[in-house]
Amino acid sequence: MTTLPVAMFFPLLWAKSSARLVAAAVSASYFLAASRGLPMGVANFYAADLWPGLLLWAMASAGFSLVHAVLWTGQPEKRRGVRYLLAMVLMGVPPFGIAGWAHPLTAAGVLFPGWGWFGLGATAILLVVMTGRRWQIAVAVLLGLYARSATDWTQPKVPDSWKGVDLALGQNLGREGALRYHRDLIATVRAEGEEARFVVLPESALGFWTPTIAHVWQHDLPGSGVTVIAGAAVIDAAGYDNVMVAISEAEARILYRERMPVPVSMWQPWRAWLGQRGGAHAHFFTNPVVELGGQRIAPLICYEQLIVWPVLQSMLHKPDMIVAAGNGWWTSGTSIIAIQNASTSAWARLFDLPLVTAFNSQAEE
Repeated sequence: MTTLPVAMFFPLLWAKSSARLVAAAVSASYFLAASRGLPMGVANFYAADLWPGLLLWAMASAGFSLVHAVLWTGQPEKRRGVRYLLAMVLMGVPPFGIAGWAHPLTAAGVLFPGWGWFGLGATAILLVVMTGRRWQIAVAVLLGLYARSATDWTQPKVPDSWKGVDLALGQNLGREGALRYHRDLIATVRAEGEEARFVVLPESALGFWTPTIAHVWQHDLPGSGVTVIAGAAVIDAAGYDNVMVAISEAEARILYRERMPVPVSMWQPWRAWLGQRGGAHAHFFTNPVVELGGQRIAPLICYEQLIVWPVLQSMLHKPDMIVAAGNGWWTSGTSIIAIQNASTSAWARLFDLPLVTAFNSQAEE
């Protein structure tokens, strides 16, 4: 968590590059190092060797490197600062922001907890100053803020009556449609619900969302007083939606549709261009905040926790809390889940919001 501010040294190295080619190399090195878990994760996901992951890793870094290489300049610092500011914006929003992992702005929550948009602006200013002649001042300020944060860091609070449930079911999560699987999950929810009114399960926990699954859950929930928020998939003629559903004794409904599924493995827009079906739908700028139990919730599913614009779009709507779910069985042997947790914790601390997380990881052997 407290290592996030290290990313803020990137603009200094970028600005000190002696040529555009060097700036491209610096940018690629930064991005490749920050996303180093991707090749292994892709290999786990597809049960393949490292080559597909290495290819995707290189392709993802190309956009980041291209933006920073094109905008690099050896001209006076004012132009350099403006150009880096533009690079920050481009890597924060689509289309380049779709692969805008490891964005230095994520460090704002560590450096300026509770400052909200002012903290985000202050972080942006520090990053721009890093590209100019007064970079030593920015480094000194950064180190001072970093030292304070390292000694005084506190995790975001979990809101009252809420509980996030982590599972270790590996790739079997949501793929087992048997009644016994759902009954076991319901038993877990009932046990956790003894001290909570809202229980969050990981992404994909319910598998395919159907009226039958909704009936099973509603049939077994009466008397518990619990509302379950869980991940599922809703299939249609063109593909599917990765969603969060809310289930209680009174209702079962789709709460949230993912704005940015994982590119390539889930979101495959080229299928539509080729007249094919399949892949997850990207809802981009829809449903940034949802309401449940009288609270405004900023939902973030898996990949949305690694990029900037989904969370900032949600913050524009002034949510009361953040709910982050993920299914990270394929990240075994990598730091991806840890990075997701660090990112969501940083955003929650920046905007002083409670945070509930629920992740599925590889089954323990």
